[in-house]
Amino acid sequence: MAQPTVALFLAPGCEEIEALTVVDILFRAGIACDTISVAEDRTVTSSHQVTVIADKHVDEADLDAYDMLVLPGGIPGTPNLHANAKLMAAVHAFAKAGRPLSAICAAPSIFAEEGLLKGRRATSNPGFQHVLAEQGAEVLSDEPVVVDGNFITSQGMGTAIDFALEIVRHYQGDEGVEAMKPKIVYWDRA
Repeated sequence: MAQPTVALFLAPGCEEIEALTVVDILFRAGIACDTISVAEDRTVTSSHQVTVIADKHVDEADLDAYDMLVLPGGIPGTPNLHANAKLMAAVHAFAKAGRPLSAICAAPSIFAEEGLLKGRRATSNPGFQHVLAEQGAEVLSDEPVVVDGNFITSQGMGTAIDFALEIVRHYQGDEGVEAMKPKIVYWDRA
């Protein structure tokens, strides 16, 4: 079986911690992750003016070849992701096929607005939870990360490590997560 490869999308105005935390933790876990720009070219400037050069541009990427799509949040990053027709077509294709989709912060609102979270448990940044609720999601506002079927959603920058670890769990189970925690000096505070 081929090694899974995750596609993480970078849009102008994305939240860089939410994006790069996932990239970093997946790298440490040995899970391949390509960053894909939906900007004019591969260079993307975040909402906090951090410039990142993506691995690929969306126009040159075969999105169906990836095992999971990950959407970081940020404003105006989230609406910029939502405006990309190729990405939205891939999101719908993944949802229809039951393939994994992940989003954090404002980005779960994309899934909700596309009608994909109706009847599902999910979370997002508190400022966007009303969008999920209005579109028929069961919002778990006290959870940092929510998994429902093929969807992983999370609340924001402060939950980015938990979000990334849940993606690791998807591929490597609890053992992979527990192996990762000491490598990143992660403290369970429960």
